[in-house]
Amino acid sequence: MNQKQKKNLVRIVVAAVLMIALAYAPLAGLPRFMAYLVPYFIIGYDILYKAGKGIRNRRAFDESLLMAIATIGAIALAVYEDGDYTEAIAVMLFYQVGEWFQSYAVNRSRRDISDLMDIRPDYANLQQADGVIERVDPYEVEIGSVIVVKPGEKIPLDGVVVEGTSSLNTVALTGESLPREAREGDEVISGCVNINGLLKIKTTKEFDESTASKILEMVEDASSRKSRSEDFISKFARVYTPIVVYAALALAFLPPLVRWFGMGMAPEWGTWIYRALTFLVISCPCALVVSIPLSFFAGIGGASRQGVLVKGSNYLETLSEVDTVVFDKTGTLTKGVFQVNAIHTDKLDQNELLHLAAHVERYSTHPIAESLRNAFGNEADGCQVEKVEEIAGHGIRALVNGRIVCVGNAKMMDAIGAKWHECDEVGTMVHVAVDGEYAGHIIIADVVKDHAHEAIRALKRNGIKKTVMLTGDSRRTADKVAADLQLDTVYSQLLPQDKVAKVEELLQQKKTGKLAFVGDGINDAPVLSRADVGIAMGALGSDAAIEAADIVLMDDDPLKISVAKRIARKTLRIVKQNIWFSVGVKVLVLILGALGFANMWAAIFADVGVMVLAVLNAVRAMFVPKSVWQVKENSRNLPDATVA
Repeated sequence: MNQKQKKNLVRIVVAAVLMIALAYAPLAGLPRFMAYLVPYFIIGYDILYKAGKGIRNRRAFDESLLMAIATIGAIALAVYEDGDYTEAIAVMLFYQVGEWFQSYAVNRSRRDISDLMDIRPDYANLQQADGVIERVDPYEVEIGSVIVVKPGEKIPLDGVVVEGTSSLNTVALTGESLPREAREGDEVISGCVNINGLLKIKTTKEFDESTASKILEMVEDASSRKSRSEDFISKFARVYTPIVVYAALALAFLPPLVRWFGMGMAPEWGTWIYRALTFLVISCPCALVVSIPLSFFAGIGGASRQGVLVKGSNYLETLSEVDTVVFDKTGTLTKGVFQVNAIHTDKLDQNELLHLAAHVERYSTHPIAESLRNAFGNEADGCQVEKVEEIAGHGIRALVNGRIVCVGNAKMMDAIGAKWHECDEVGTMVHVAVDGEYAGHIIIADVVKDHAHEAIRALKRNGIKKTVMLTGDSRRTADKVAADLQLDTVYSQLLPQDKVAKVEELLQQKKTGKLAFVGDGINDAPVLSRADVGIAMGALGSDAAIEAADIVLMDDDPLKISVAKRIARKTLRIVKQNIWFSVGVKVLVLILGALGFANMWAAIFADVGVMVLAVLNAVRAMFVPKSVWQVKENSRNLPDATVA
């Protein structure tokens, strides 16, 4: 609870105690009036100030004006009739109680988002050319500089570890509490906390372009993008409030005048003015104006706690309507790294074939070479590797323990006269020949992400009717991944412009629902912008993709898409509940008030009571229905999806 909330809570308590005490005080006339003004001004001075400021700025028609007119009018009636001042103070008191609940709820939901502000580092330890470490502002660090991050410090800029190993706390970025290991050669992002080891990092981005700065920028901009529901409520309140004020004036004066001049009866001014004041209190649109934005804000806060950054409530609303999800393949459903999937040989042992291939590729930086070395994992075995020669477009030739070993594609095998054969396995074939004779081949393929299967099943469970994959890979590779993940449709061998055309085609085919595209590469940016909702992988995704996307998954886990979908659907359910509940109660009590069946206490419930209930309901959007791990467990138990 912040200082302002504490101050307002004290005001509420003091005013309530004074109001109760004055009810038993033996006062009458002017002393009684002056005594009741004390709790009234204690609890309502800020509302009266806002109302006066609104009139002065010609923006009079808001809830502050309604509260001011209603309470001042109630006090005037109490003076005229020597009646009860309690109702006027109670209206202001309970209105402030509702405002306090709103403030508490906003701060509670803001806490999840404001935790992200802690990821912005205050300094960087810059290593100078002479080895001296100097603490500088992160803005001063240039790309290619070496920074030192000590245990307990935040990583200030994105970069690559050049020395040291450590565990990183990424919970503020990804929502994942399990630490991640970082060692030499690993990419690390700003905002992570170094837990135990000393790391030296070569920076790859300036501070403004680093992950922490980008995240904070997205969070700060989120509130400016309003949903259709919020826009409607804002426009509704601007039209609704003046209509209510004029209707209250009509209720206060027209019936008495009709009774007086038209029917020759007593006008009963007090009765009708009291009904008009009650009408004003009932009609205050606080519940709608407060609870709808709060619901979306709470939903965005709950999503950020799970490592899902939503750039605006309009995207959260659109996501709730998504029934088609289109995926890029590499880096989105697959890891984008090669792995040895199969080894086929007739002449050598499988381990020997891999052993030779790994040694020949020892000095290559190609991803396939790295996958071969990782699969063998024992380079220091005493083998002599000499005369390494890379043949562009073909492969690599080397002398291994006196034998000529060629590792490459079919063109290389044809060039040396080695008779190779096709393979039924899907993937990239790496052929191996020893002393001019074909020895076998190794199948290298991209690896499906750990949670990709669960992610597709969880989406099916959460209302997604169609899953599509777009990729530039070969048809065989694409079909295998699609069949493995049980996707509904797959389009392969696509150029970036072809992906945009396919999404356009899918959008034209849709009659209901929305379409989301999930991608990570720079070539996905145009498609992310064109889809109804663009979802980008934030940890390893390109800056262009993250910039173009509407929603960013900070840990690249596709399972988080279903989590975001659940949060969006829950948030929209709460918004609709609050709209129907608030409008329904107000219309009912308005009719009863106009007919004289509802007094000021009923009006207080219709205004403040409904607002408090709506705010408490809105707060539920902060709490994710189930954690990502529970979603994963549920998805494992789902029946297999039918592939179209």
